[in-house]
Amino acid sequence: MREKHEWKRIVTASAVVGAFGLWHFMDVRAGASAVGDGWLTAGYLCMWALALGLAVVFGWMFMRQIRGGWKLEKIYPAAALALGLLYMFVLPPMSAPDEISHYITAYELSSRMLGQPARRIDGRVLVRAQDWILEDVYGDYAISFDAGYWAEDDGSLSGGAAPDSVVLGQRLNESTYRAIHDIWTGKLQGRQDVEPQTPVVTSFPPVTTTPVAYVPQAIGIAAARLLRLNSLWLAYLGRFCNLVFFTFMTWLALKRLPFGKEVLFGVALLPMTLHLSASFSYDVMILACMFLFTAVCLDLAYARERVRVRDVALLAVLMAAAGPCKMIYAPMMGLCLLIPVRKFGGWGRWLASAAAVSGAWAAAMLLVNSRVVGAYAAAVNPVLSATGEEGYSLLLLFHHPMLLIRMFYNTLLHQTDEYHLTMIGGMLGNLDPMLNVPYVLVMFFTAGLLLLAFRVPGESLTVTGGKRLWIFAVCAVCAAAALLSMLIACTPRTSMVIEGVQGRYFLPFLPALLLACKNDRLVLTKDGNRSILYLMCCANLYILLRLYSVVCQCI
Repeated sequence: MREKHEWKRIVTASAVVGAFGLWHFMDVRAGASAVGDGWLTAGYLCMWALALGLAVVFGWMFMRQIRGGWKLEKIYPAAALALGLLYMFVLPPMSAPDEISHYITAYELSSRMLGQPARRIDGRVLVRAQDWILEDVYGDYAISFDAGYWAEDDGSLSGGAAPDSVVLGQRLNESTYRAIHDIWTGKLQGRQDVEPQTPVVTSFPPVTTTPVAYVPQAIGIAAARLLRLNSLWLAYLGRFCNLVFFTFMTWLALKRLPFGKEVLFGVALLPMTLHLSASFSYDVMILACMFLFTAVCLDLAYARERVRVRDVALLAVLMAAAGPCKMIYAPMMGLCLLIPVRKFGGWGRWLASAAAVSGAWAAAMLLVNSRVVGAYAAAVNPVLSATGEEGYSLLLLFHHPMLLIRMFYNTLLHQTDEYHLTMIGGMLGNLDPMLNVPYVLVMFFTAGLLLLAFRVPGESLTVTGGKRLWIFAVCAVCAAAALLSMLIACTPRTSMVIEGVQGRYFLPFLPALLLACKNDRLVLTKDGNRSILYLMCCANLYILLRLYSVVCQCI
């Protein structure tokens, strides 16, 4: 009887996804008719059928979990890979925040892996001529031969893209889908005046950070280059390897987490998390490492009897890998203080372990970010490179603490709603308002995370008292560090709020924050966590169908 009831839920949820999908099919058909691209409707119907099938499969998997079958660790990889692949194709290459620069950085690393020239003597990154189509879809550049490599005909390598050039996916609309279709079918082949394997100077600068953050993407790009695949295969294979890495690391975190696995699963199902996981972004490395770091710390604090050398080594490696990408997550090392000293075998081993973890982070920062940190620390009257306006310096804020407090207060007062939206995924792509997730679904995901964070009947309260307050403090310091970094790096003196902060910066510590919210006062009367996760999967399927229809209408 119970199984029959569960199947009714699955059929109902799948029918809702299918019905809304058919509604948006009318929008796709209208957009396709306006431009004469009939393959858009065929592609949408294929995705609609796939979404309907996945809604049933996901429901069956979670139903087995309810009946004591599959564990969440077994369900997660299938759900993450399926949804991630759909996000990868609906939001194509270069559509994620700053993805073109992340792609160039991964490309440079792939050249070093293959033992091929990675940069010109002036420091600009080299790519295969055939891959230039990703940053110059319609061949707007005029190029000429220069000192053994190809460059812009005026010889200038200091600027970005030419005003008339089109970067694939950076502004997502129907023409992006058409360009991908034409590249795939061979109608659009890029520049024909350059031999495909010739090194070409890219017009975009790489990201200055640790190369470790781009190893998965670079492996995918290197594989595509070895197999002499075209540019689309290269872009998608690089993204796919990043998705696989994120899924694997989050799976490890789920296995290691001693309690609250549903919370981490829910954060991994947020539209923003899935969008980033299927891109070239180095946020994948940050999220993956911080998720696993949190899980290991909580496991050692509440489940393991003793701390092993390999546990300390793992924590050190995770912090060294993620730290140089964004130093604002250094306070996450504070989670290590949740682990009792007795589990280390005494204060001597505790101090050695603390030195190993913090020392690995410090060494990575010294190797990668010493110049940047030194420049910010020494700046007196900094000028923002993006706007040319005068910015804030650490010295100024140190001597005027009330100025810092006022900027923090104004920012939290006026920007919290934006941080919430961009953390959940209210605006996807390059934070394009057109690629939005409906507000009702943003609230659904928010409510789902809060419900997942509440205790269920029979669940013991693990994090209590001072340890809960300590986790809150660690997360608050991370958030404050994010605000402070953007105040110094991006905010002009004329602004009343801190600029440049995005909600995705809060995702790495969101699981820890939610896990600390479990308490004795708010306890659910029924365990509905698996149903919530299933509905979050279905919501993502609807979001994908809707996003496809929105792009088809942006002509």
